[in-house]
Amino acid sequence: MSATSKTPLLDTIKIPEDLRRLKETELRQVADELRLETIDAVSVTGGHLGAGLGVVELTVALHWVFDTPRDRVIWDVGHQAYPHKILTGRRDRIRTLRMGGGLSGFTKRAESEYDPFGAAHSSTSISAGLGMAVARDLSGGDNNVIAVIGDGSMSAGMAYEAINNAGARDERLIVILNDNDMSIAPPTGALSHYLARTTSSGAYIYMRDIAKQLAKRLPKSWERRAARLEEYTRVLWQGGALFEELGFYYVGPIDGHDLNQLLPVLKNVRDTKQGPILVHVVTKKGKGYAPAENSADKYHGVNKFNVITGAQVKPKPNAPAYTRVFADSLVAEAQKDDKIVAVTAAMPSGTGLDVFGKAFPNRTFDVGIAEQHAVTFAAGLATEGYKPFCAIYSTFLQRAYDQVVHDVAIQNLPVRFALDRAGLVGADGPTHAGSFDVAYLGCLPNFVIMAAADEAELVHMVATQVAINDRPSALRYPRGEGYGVEMPAVGIPLEIGKGRVMREGSKIAILSLGTRLAESMRAADQLAAMGLSTTVADARFAKPIDVEMINRLAREHEVLITIEEGSVGGFGAFVLHHLSDAGLLDGGLKVRTMTLPDTFIDHDKPEKMYADAGLDSAAIVAKVLAALGREMAVVEGGVRA
Repeated sequence: MSATSKTPLLDTIKIPEDLRRLKETELRQVADELRLETIDAVSVTGGHLGAGLGVVELTVALHWVFDTPRDRVIWDVGHQAYPHKILTGRRDRIRTLRMGGGLSGFTKRAESEYDPFGAAHSSTSISAGLGMAVARDLSGGDNNVIAVIGDGSMSAGMAYEAINNAGARDERLIVILNDNDMSIAPPTGALSHYLARTTSSGAYIYMRDIAKQLAKRLPKSWERRAARLEEYTRVLWQGGALFEELGFYYVGPIDGHDLNQLLPVLKNVRDTKQGPILVHVVTKKGKGYAPAENSADKYHGVNKFNVITGAQVKPKPNAPAYTRVFADSLVAEAQKDDKIVAVTAAMPSGTGLDVFGKAFPNRTFDVGIAEQHAVTFAAGLATEGYKPFCAIYSTFLQRAYDQVVHDVAIQNLPVRFALDRAGLVGADGPTHAGSFDVAYLGCLPNFVIMAAADEAELVHMVATQVAINDRPSALRYPRGEGYGVEMPAVGIPLEIGKGRVMREGSKIAILSLGTRLAESMRAADQLAAMGLSTTVADARFAKPIDVEMINRLAREHEVLITIEEGSVGGFGAFVLHHLSDAGLLDGGLKVRTMTLPDTFIDHDKPEKMYADAGLDSAAIVAKVLAALGREMAVVEGGVRA
């Protein structure tokens, strides 16, 4: 990577229309400047770097060849779209990426007309693109639709469902397969370059289409012979048989960093009226920045870093991260029980299962970005007496809900779900927030649902899951550090459905599920200073709830507050349902539930997000006072009633 001494061209580009005014010979310089700008911006903000560096040339080529935003470009997942954001009117805000009030780390429809589809979960681009192509044809339009998919997204079944559907139709859809890991067929040699250009040409595709139509009009015996000959020729000369069999015209592979290859191929597929077409582009993740190219994960996600050295700024932790505590606890349990196995859906490091994998490589299974398969695969393991821990982010388990219901819950199989990133997650925003798992799992018969209040509780809850052999269970815990509490030497299984009282009072009861316990304790201190004696309890279990403890809290207090890091319809709803059925709401008890608001909360620092959500200590105090009919005034050093 080297800076150019020429007059900067990137400064002249505000939107892609400006880019399209440049000569083709100037695009190499634009790409070099765009790569430097991307590196510099992410060094300030942190975020996803490697994937974006790999598509710099492709981004420039797409916006130069196609008439965006009229032509729709859909970036799968969206974490490779930082260069795209720079070229589409957002360069002046690119150093606000993933910050409160700043740009999203993914594509977002509300952010720009150049983001036709919002994304952050993988493998949605082809489905969305096909929908847009069908809508275009229904409306009599003629614009292009381009779906850029790669970076592992082709390991998800949804991508193949979309390809299968698109291949059975005739809509003009362009799919760019960004192959940035293991190339299906390396683009080496002049012949490969020539074939890529030739097989993308209108003439080639036109002749192929004529041959197909002619074969359909021949007698069946001749049609079969013609089809076999056509298939043999394709496989012999260009590869891509899988996509061709699914109904796509395959073009490639081509070098995604060589504009001399990219530009003519993209022009050809733009100008053809046949479809659908798949263009196989080979790129290098982290391209042009040595620290990223040499990194094992190609700098997939980074903290702020020094551009010169590549050294990332990693603040010294005050306490162990929940993810690491889970990983170490699972390793400790697996050392005692050889039936424990671990399953992840392409997130070994994100879930901590890379640690488990080093200890037990033969008992660790990464199934790719395939959460549906991961769940049913784990169910299969459970039928044979194994103890599968299915470690999936809360937000990603949503993608496998049918499998959780049909393949696990109905069969009452003891699959153990470890739900990382429960609650609000900060910079990744609403697409990655674990807001709904208590609600969507709690309605299922047989499930045990736990939420760790701190890192010590997490250790005990892992041990609890190991001991649950007669039904499925879920353990939820947040992203980030714990509280620095004293850690147990070993995990001790908890009694199912039993909470704990942390502090005794007489007037107010706060019943917390999960890591809002610390805020509940702070609120109790503030309420005590106002003369309001407060009990604080840790529910531990969202299902089954501790009926005995809840009954006591209801009978012995004037106000009962439930608080959780989840949506409406979760733990608070379960408590209310019980209190209603038990007739405990008839005696004047004031019950208030505190949940995430009925909205999607934009990215920010987690503490700011929880304050905005009304789930911090100040909000708890305000909720109590409102229930008592009192007003709260802010005074120096705190609040008073």
